Amino acid sequence: MRDISETELMLNGYGLTTAQFLYHLPDHPHLLQTFIWQEYDIAPKFPVLVKFIDFWRAKLDGPLHSVTYTHQKLIAPNEWRKVDGEFVLN
Repeated sequence: MRDISETELMLNGYGLTTAQFLYHLPDHPHLLQTFIWQEYDIAPKFPVLVKFIDFWRAKLDGPLHSVTYTHQKLIAPNEWRKVDGEFVLN
């Protein structure tokens, strides 16, 4: 699979999702630790975030306490336009 640029992701409806994970420390379950995660994802289903949460639950020892997230669409299709030419002024 080829790498997709951030611009291509934004034009395809992706936005920047930031999530804060609070989780119990494996050796000290009464203590909470925080982890911040950012990735491009599509609202409202958030498949990338859900995949990461599934990974966390399956592979990591610290049980999740809570996940809070925010999502910001960085560019909308109507905010982008194709430029067919360029004028260079010196």
